[in-house]
Amino acid sequence: MPTGIVRTEFYTRMTPVTWWDYPVWAVSAVLIGLVAATYVRAGGSATTLPDRSGRTLGATLLSAFAVGCPVCNQLVVAVVGVSGALSYWAPVQPALGMFSITMLLTSLYVRLRGLLSCPEPAHGW
Repeated sequence: MPTGIVRTEFYTRMTPVTWWDYPVWAVSAVLIGLVAATYVRAGGSATTLPDRSGRTLGATLLSAFAVGCPVCNQLVVAVVGVSGALSYWAPVQPALGMFSITMLLTSLYVRLRGLLSCPEPAHGW
């Protein structure tokens, strides 16, 4: 809802949604879900997988900044102003979206590689 991609009565986006907002939003959501799923283990056992939670959190926030309304983002407006948000921030948003997806893919790859290289030991319990 804070990105304004889906129209709601609670929030109105000030700039139109671009065509690339939808794929970045959808791919990011799927990748965030997949990475989050690697933190859930059946039976509650813990393994020593590489922790990429900081990278995942950063990529999640970056994807929200990438698809969000540049004028509605108060942090960006506070730093560069409304004209700067439209002139400088908006053109960079597609690159931010691709970078966030790359970070999420890397995080997922490292987590899955850890699952394969550190299988859970078999217990006879």
